[in-house]
Amino acid sequence: MNEFGAAELSSAHDVKVLLCYLLEKLKDPVTEDQLYEIVIDSGVINYFHYTEAMESLVKNNSIKKISRDGKIYIELEEKGRSGADYFNDTIPYYFRKQLLKSALYYFAELRHKRDAEIGVVPLENGCEVNCRIKDADYDLMRLSLYAPDEEQAELVKSKIMLDPVGFYRKVIGYALENEEEKIDIPDE
Repeated sequence: MNEFGAAELSSAHDVKVLLCYLLEKLKDPVTEDQLYEIVIDSGVINYFHYTEAMESLVKNNSIKKISRDGKIYIELEEKGRSGADYFNDTIPYYFRKQLLKSALYYFAELRHKRDAEIGVVPLENGCEVNCRIKDADYDLMRLSLYAPDEEQAELVKSKIMLDPVGFYRKVIGYALENEEEKIDIPDE
C-alpha cells in the first residue's frame, strides 16, 4: 500500500508493462523527468520499482533514451509497444486508469502554467493579483484584481490556475453580455 492506502504494483513484469502501456498511450514525446513525475505522482509505482523497471526496459531495448535540446526523452521501441499491447490486459484496470489520470493532470497543469502567468503583489492594505493569459504569440488578457489579504489573493490565484482559459472565456462572456441596467420608474 502507498501513503494514501492504495495498492501499488510490485511485480517487476507488471511495472514494465504498465510503463510501456503509458508511453504507448501518451503518443507524444515525454522527457525522463516528466515520466518520473507522472509515475510517482500516480501512487501506483514506487521509486524503487520504477528505477528497476526503467533500467530493465532500456537494457532489453523496449525503450530508448534520446537526448534533444538538453533534455532526455523516453521513446517506446517496437518491442515495448508489442509487450504493452499483448500484456496490458493483465494489469488491473485500476492501475492503468490511475497512471493515465496522473498523466492527464500533469500535462493539463503544464499547459495551464504555459498559458497563464499569475502573480501576487503585496500592497499597503491588501494584495494585487496580476493575471496574464497568453495564446501563442500574444496576450489574450491582462487583468489586475484586488484582494484584501495574501490568503485571499493566493486563493484567487489558485482558482484561476485551475483553468486559465476557462476564466478568460467567462470574463469575455460576461463582458459581451453586460448591458446597462434598466430602471423602471413608475408614472405618477
